[in-house]
Amino acid sequence: MAGHSKWANIKHKKSKEDAKRGKLFSKLSKMISLAAREGGGDPEMNSDLRLAIQKAKDNNMPNDNIERAVKRGTGELEGVDYEKFVYEGYGPGGVALYLDLMSDNRNRTAAEIRHLLSKHGGNLGESGCVAWMFKRRGQLIVDLAEIDYDEDEVMLEALEAGAEDVSVEDGMVTIFTAPSNFEESRKKLEEVGLKFSAADIAMIPDNTIELDKVTAKKNLKLMDVLEDHDDVQEVYSNFDIPDEIMNEISEEE
Repeated sequence: MAGHSKWANIKHKKSKEDAKRGKLFSKLSKMISLAAREGGGDPEMNSDLRLAIQKAKDNNMPNDNIERAVKRGTGELEGVDYEKFVYEGYGPGGVALYLDLMSDNRNRTAAEIRHLLSKHGGNLGESGCVAWMFKRRGQLIVDLAEIDYDEDEVMLEALEAGAEDVSVEDGMVTIFTAPSNFEESRKKLEEVGLKFSAADIAMIPDNTIELDKVTAKKNLKLMDVLEDHDDVQEVYSNFDIPDEIMNEISEEE
Protein backbone atom coordinates (compact mmCIF):
# COMPACT_ATOMS: atom_id res chain seq x y z
CA MET A 1 0.00 0.00 0.00
CA ALA A 2 1.39 3.40 -0.94
CA GLY A 3 2.03 5.53 2.09
CA HIS A 4 2.57 2.80 4.68
CA SER A 5 5.87 3.54 6.41
CA LYS A 6 8.17 0.60 7.11
CA TRP A 7 8.95 2.19 10.49
CA ALA A 8 5.49 1.24 11.79
CA ASN A 9 6.22 -2.47 11.39
CA ILE A 10 9.84 -2.22 12.50
CA LYS A 11 9.08 -0.62 15.85
CA HIS A 12 6.17 -2.92 16.63
CA LYS A 13 8.32 -5.98 15.91
CA LYS A 14 10.89 -4.86 18.46
CA SER A 15 10.68 -6.64 21.77
CA LYS A 16 10.02 -4.32 24.69
CA GLU A 17 13.04 -4.49 26.96
CA ASP A 18 12.41 -4.40 30.69
CA ALA A 19 14.58 -1.29 31.02
CA LYS A 20 12.39 0.56 28.57
CA ARG A 21 9.06 -0.63 29.97
CA GLY A 22 9.31 1.81 32.87
CA LYS A 23 9.90 4.61 30.39
CA LEU A 24 6.91 3.46 28.33
CA PHE A 25 4.69 3.44 31.42
CA SER A 26 5.87 6.96 32.27
CA LYS A 27 4.89 8.20 28.82
CA LEU A 28 1.51 6.48 29.02
CA SER A 29 0.90 8.01 32.46
CA LYS A 30 1.53 11.48 31.03
CA MET A 31 -0.92 10.80 28.21
CA ILE A 32 -3.63 9.59 30.60
CA SER A 33 -3.13 12.49 33.04
CA LEU A 34 -3.33 15.12 30.31
CA ALA A 35 -6.43 13.55 28.79
CA ALA A 36 -8.11 13.44 32.20
CA ARG A 37 -7.14 17.06 32.93
CA GLU A 38 -8.51 18.32 29.62
CA GLY A 39 -11.66 16.21 29.34
CA GLY A 40 -12.48 14.85 32.80
CA GLY A 41 -11.81 11.54 34.51
CA ASP A 42 -14.72 9.51 33.11
CA PRO A 43 -13.53 7.50 30.07
CA GLU A 44 -17.13 6.96 28.97
CA MET A 45 -17.46 10.72 28.48
CA ASN A 46 -13.88 11.39 27.37
CA SER A 47 -12.78 9.62 24.19
CA ASP A 48 -9.15 10.77 24.48
CA LEU A 49 -8.93 9.32 27.98
CA ARG A 50 -10.63 6.12 26.83
CA LEU A 51 -8.09 5.66 24.03
CA ALA A 52 -5.16 6.46 26.35
CA ILE A 53 -6.33 3.91 28.92
CA GLN A 54 -6.83 1.28 26.23
CA LYS A 55 -3.29 1.90 24.94
CA ALA A 56 -1.96 1.51 28.48
CA LYS A 57 -3.82 -1.78 28.90
CA ASP A 58 -2.52 -2.99 25.53
CA ASN A 59 0.97 -2.50 26.93
CA ASN A 60 0.15 -4.34 30.19
CA MET A 61 0.33 -1.26 32.37
CA PRO A 62 -1.01 -2.15 35.85
CA ASN A 63 -4.49 -0.85 36.73
CA ASP A 64 -3.13 0.91 39.83
CA ASN A 65 -0.80 2.96 37.64
CA ILE A 66 -3.68 3.87 35.34
CA GLU A 67 -5.91 4.93 38.23
CA ARG A 68 -3.16 7.11 39.74
CA ALA A 69 -2.53 8.77 36.38
CA VAL A 70 -6.23 9.60 36.05
CA LYS A 71 -6.33 11.05 39.58
CA ARG A 72 -3.26 13.18 38.89
CA GLY A 73 -5.06 14.55 35.86
CA THR A 74 -8.26 15.36 37.74
CA GLY A 75 -6.36 16.90 40.65
CA GLU A 76 -7.23 14.19 43.21
CA LEU A 77 -3.48 13.51 43.48
CA GLU A 78 -0.64 16.00 43.16
CA GLY A 79 0.99 15.94 39.75
CA VAL A 80 2.91 17.87 37.13
CA ASP A 81 1.16 19.95 34.47
CA TYR A 82 2.09 18.76 31.00
CA GLU A 83 1.32 20.32 27.65
CA LYS A 84 1.01 18.48 24.36
CA PHE A 85 2.55 19.84 21.17
CA VAL A 86 4.04 18.82 17.81
CA TYR A 87 7.48 19.32 16.26
CA GLU A 88 8.18 18.75 12.59
CA GLY A 89 11.46 18.32 10.79
CA TYR A 90 13.66 16.16 8.63
CA GLY A 91 15.96 13.19 9.08
CA PRO A 92 18.92 12.00 7.00
CA GLY A 93 18.09 11.83 3.30
CA GLY A 94 15.30 14.37 3.69
CA VAL A 95 12.75 12.01 5.26
CA ALA A 96 9.87 13.72 7.04
CA LEU A 97 9.61 13.59 10.82
CA TYR A 98 6.42 14.34 12.76
CA LEU A 99 6.83 14.18 16.55
CA ASP A 100 4.06 14.11 19.15
CA LEU A 101 5.50 15.47 22.41
CA MET A 102 4.39 16.05 25.96
CA SER A 103 6.44 18.11 28.40
CA ASP A 104 6.34 20.29 31.52
CA ASN A 105 9.08 22.51 30.03
CA ARG A 106 8.70 23.25 26.34
CA ASN A 107 11.93 25.27 26.06
CA ARG A 108 14.01 22.46 27.54
CA THR A 109 12.38 19.91 25.26
CA ALA A 110 12.96 22.06 22.16
CA ALA A 111 16.67 22.39 22.93
CA GLU A 112 17.08 18.66 23.58
CA ILE A 113 15.19 17.58 20.45
CA ARG A 114 17.09 20.07 18.31
CA HIS A 115 20.37 18.69 19.69
CA LEU A 116 19.40 15.06 18.98
CA LEU A 117 18.35 15.88 15.43
CA SER A 118 21.54 17.84 14.73
CA LYS A 119 23.73 15.09 16.20
CA HIS A 120 22.13 12.43 13.99
CA GLY A 121 21.88 14.27 10.68
CA GLY A 122 18.44 15.81 10.98
CA ASN A 123 16.97 19.22 11.71
CA LEU A 124 13.84 20.89 13.06
CA GLY A 125 11.57 22.60 10.56
CA GLU A 126 8.84 25.20 10.68
CA SER A 127 5.35 24.31 11.85
CA GLY A 128 3.46 22.70 8.97
CA CYS A 129 6.56 21.82 6.94
CA VAL A 130 5.76 18.08 6.84
CA ALA A 131 2.29 17.73 8.40
CA TRP A 132 0.72 17.92 4.94
CA MET A 133 2.48 14.66 4.04
CA PHE A 134 0.56 12.71 6.70
CA LYS A 135 -3.04 11.82 7.43
CA ARG A 136 -4.40 10.91 10.87
CA ARG A 137 -5.87 7.41 10.69
CA GLY A 138 -6.74 4.53 12.96
CA GLN A 139 -4.10 1.79 12.77
CA LEU A 140 -4.51 -1.79 14.01
CA ILE A 141 -1.53 -4.12 13.55
CA VAL A 142 -2.07 -7.89 13.58
CA ASP A 143 0.79 -10.40 13.82
CA LEU A 144 -0.36 -13.43 11.80
CA ALA A 145 1.90 -15.69 13.89
CA GLU A 146 -0.24 -14.94 16.96
CA ILE A 147 -3.69 -15.76 15.54
CA ASP A 148 -5.52 -18.61 13.81
CA TYR A 149 -6.49 -16.53 10.78
CA ASP A 150 -4.61 -16.29 7.48
CA GLU A 151 -4.06 -12.91 5.82
CA ASP A 152 -7.04 -13.25 3.45
CA GLU A 153 -9.38 -13.97 6.35
CA VAL A 154 -8.03 -10.99 8.32
CA MET A 155 -8.46 -8.71 5.32
CA LEU A 156 -12.05 -9.87 4.83
CA GLU A 157 -12.93 -9.38 8.50
CA ALA A 158 -11.26 -5.97 8.49
CA LEU A 159 -13.22 -4.72 5.50
CA GLU A 160 -16.47 -6.04 6.98
CA ALA A 161 -15.62 -4.15 10.20
CA GLY A 162 -15.39 -0.87 8.31
CA ALA A 163 -11.67 -0.65 7.51
CA GLU A 164 -10.64 1.84 4.83
CA ASP A 165 -7.59 -0.12 3.72
CA VAL A 166 -5.41 -3.10 4.62
CA SER A 167 -1.66 -3.65 4.15
CA VAL A 168 0.19 -6.99 4.46
CA GLU A 169 3.96 -7.14 4.92
CA ASP A 170 6.35 -9.59 6.57
CA GLY A 171 3.58 -11.48 8.36
CA MET A 172 2.06 -8.28 9.75
CA VAL A 173 -1.38 -7.06 8.69
CA THR A 174 -2.00 -3.34 9.19
CA ILE A 175 -5.64 -2.29 9.18
CA PHE A 176 -6.44 1.37 8.55
CA THR A 177 -9.65 3.07 9.64
CA ALA A 178 -11.07 6.58 9.83
CA PRO A 179 -10.27 8.02 13.29
CA SER A 180 -14.00 8.27 14.02
CA ASN A 181 -14.46 4.57 13.24
CA PHE A 182 -11.37 3.28 15.06
CA GLU A 183 -12.99 2.12 18.30
CA GLU A 184 -15.98 0.51 16.57
CA SER A 185 -13.78 -1.36 14.09
CA ARG A 186 -11.49 -2.55 16.86
CA LYS A 187 -14.43 -3.84 18.90
CA LYS A 188 -15.87 -5.75 15.92
CA LEU A 189 -12.53 -7.35 15.13
CA GLU A 190 -11.92 -8.36 18.73
CA GLU A 191 -15.35 -9.99 18.77
CA VAL A 192 -14.29 -12.33 15.94
CA GLY A 193 -11.09 -13.28 17.77
CA LEU A 194 -8.45 -10.94 16.39
CA LYS A 195 -5.85 -9.47 18.72
CA PHE A 196 -3.47 -6.64 18.00
CA SER A 197 0.25 -6.16 18.56
CA ALA A 198 -0.44 -2.42 18.33
CA ALA A 199 -3.54 -0.27 18.04
CA ASP A 200 -3.61 3.50 17.89
CA ILE A 201 -4.67 6.58 15.99
CA ALA A 202 -1.50 7.50 14.12
CA MET A 203 -0.10 9.86 11.51
CA ILE A 204 0.23 7.79 8.32
CA PRO A 205 2.29 9.12 5.40
CA ASP A 206 0.56 9.57 2.05
CA ASN A 207 3.74 8.49 0.24
CA THR A 208 7.09 7.02 1.27
CA ILE A 209 10.78 7.55 0.45
CA GLU A 210 12.80 4.39 -0.22
CA LEU A 211 16.19 4.49 1.49
CA ASP A 212 19.57 2.99 0.67
CA LYS A 213 21.43 1.04 3.35
CA VAL A 214 23.58 3.88 4.69
CA THR A 215 20.67 6.32 4.95
CA ALA A 216 18.40 3.63 6.38
CA LYS A 217 20.84 2.90 9.22
CA LYS A 218 21.13 6.61 10.03
CA ASN A 219 17.34 7.03 10.18
CA LEU A 220 16.81 3.92 12.28
CA LYS A 221 19.37 5.21 14.79
CA LEU A 222 17.71 8.64 14.86
CA MET A 223 14.26 7.11 15.41
CA ASP A 224 15.63 5.03 18.28
CA VAL A 225 17.15 8.01 20.11
CA LEU A 226 14.05 10.14 19.56
CA GLU A 227 11.70 7.46 20.88
CA ASP A 228 13.99 7.01 23.88
CA HIS A 229 13.50 10.65 24.88
CA ASP A 230 11.17 11.03 27.85
CA ASP A 231 9.08 13.80 26.25
CA VAL A 232 8.54 12.08 22.89
CA GLN A 233 5.23 10.25 22.80
CA GLU A 234 5.36 9.11 19.17
CA VAL A 235 7.60 9.60 16.13
CA TYR A 236 6.18 9.25 12.62
CA SER A 237 8.18 9.19 9.42
CA ASN A 238 7.69 8.47 5.73
CA PHE A 239 10.69 6.28 4.97
CA ASP A 240 10.61 2.78 3.52
CA ILE A 241 13.44 0.24 3.55
CA PRO A 242 13.57 -2.58 0.98
CA ASP A 243 13.40 -6.02 2.60
CA GLU A 244 16.85 -7.07 1.38
CA ILE A 245 18.43 -3.98 2.94
CA MET A 246 16.48 -4.42 6.18
CA ASN A 247 17.67 -8.03 6.36
CA GLU A 248 21.30 -6.94 5.89
CA ILE A 249 20.96 -4.36 8.66
CA SER A 250 19.38 -6.91 11.00
CA GLU A 251 22.18 -9.41 10.37
CA GLU A 252 24.81 -6.81 11.22
CA GLU A 253 23.27 -5.94 14.59
